[in-house]
Amino acid sequence: MISKFKLTLVFLFITTITFAQVSPRTQVSGIAEDVVIDIDYGAPSVKNRTIWGELVPYGKVWRAGANENTTVSFSEDVSIADTIVPAGKYGFFIIPNENDDWTVILSTKNDAWGSNRYNQENDLLRLKVTPVFENKSQEVLAYSVKENKINFAWEKARFTIPVN
Repeated sequence: MISKFKLTLVFLFITTITFAQVSPRTQVSGIAEDVVIDIDYGAPSVKNRTIWGELVPYGKVWRAGANENTTVSFSEDVSIADTIVPAGKYGFFIIPNENDDWTVILSTKNDAWGSNRYNQENDLLRLKVTPVFENKSQEVLAYSVKENKINFAWEKARFTIPVN
């Protein structure tokens, strides 16, 4: 007969394995034009999956990471394309397209789970970006802030967002 203590340990082990986050929360920070930019996202891995068009469908709003909303915060007002983005925290979404530019979205709603409650009425910014597909695959989704740009890299797709 298993003691209550051993049974509890087995239960905790199974629960930990079951609920361990496969795509851990990751934060990156950088400076563009003296503005601190923080990006908070779930970092999924490719894991031999077809990403674009399957795991992340073409033509649909994607949360730009895994699990909770991906968010981008600016310590001061910035300009992206022709839009002034006030200091604050924004939901970050992407609409990938198979044979066209992708759309990057900053939403005033930053606390949703994924893109389930995404609503275009909350968009502050929609920006067309042209992804570049490289031969080398980036296994884990990665964002960075360098040289006044937010950089995106996952699987073979790469793009940048200029920030002034």
